[in-house]
Amino acid sequence: MRILLAALCFAISSPALAALNILACEPEWGALAKEIGGDKVTVYTATTALQDPHRIEARPSLIARARSADLMVCTGAELEIGWVPLLQTQSGNPKIQAGQPGYFEAAGVVALLEKPTRLDRSMGDIHAAGNPHIHLDPRNIARVSAALSERMANLDRADTGYYEDREKSFLQRWSDATARWEKQGASLKGMPLVVYHKNLTYLINWLGMREVGALEPKPGLPPSTAHLSELLDQLKREPAKAVVRAAYNEPRAAEWLAERAKIPAVMVPFTVGGTDNAKDLFTLY
Repeated sequence: MRILLAALCFAISSPALAALNILACEPEWGALAKEIGGDKVTVYTATTALQDPHRIEARPSLIARARSADLMVCTGAELEIGWVPLLQTQSGNPKIQAGQPGYFEAAGVVALLEKPTRLDRSMGDIHAAGNPHIHLDPRNIARVSAALSERMANLDRADTGYYEDREKSFLQRWSDATARWEKQGASLKGMPLVVYHKNLTYLINWLGMREVGALEPKPGLPPSTAHLSELLDQLKREPAKAVVRAAYNEPRAAEWLAERAKIPAVMVPFTVGGTDNAKDLFTLY
């Protein structure tokens, strides 16, 4: 009897096992899943802020994670086209296949910018659906949060109320934070910037800044000496305030141009974990 009572007491006092096993393709979605899911989920993030999400290897350890996932949360819009389909195929997990409830694409619930009017390989790595780097506009995070919460609740109906309550709390805190960030960023409106890649488009659009050049001659192509020289000549006619790159972009081209144009080279975390201070979604911005 003593053993039975001890076992019952242990069961009552021990936290319940997480109901959903989530594989997030990028850190921002892993962080959002944790905000909504709390202790009802386990989250593994397939990439870090120091990796280019376009170019990830579907290594065996990732395939193993995909095999055991109940829900895969990705950006979509062809951002992960080079590796997610391989994970889905190699894992053999029916839950996370495209079109199934266990596969969620954040880009499917927001309005994408920079939709191409034509597709031509000579244009570089162009995404047919539009620019997939949606998360740097916090208004998009709010939209994705609502859809992701609903999907998680559908997959774990026993905890529907839990997810709804956490998402409601998150959205209130997120709305307050977004208003604060917009006030802080008001002075940036109209600021001309040179970017490395078209991965800051949503941030620039949200705060009303202007992109006047890119270090990549075409999306996905590395900066060349000839292109950087042309860009430097352009900046003499149309100055920029800074050269901005994501944490995963190599720094040399940005530093080369910034030094010669006599403007700052700025590295932004881009996603959760991009700097020591960007520990979650609220400290990312």
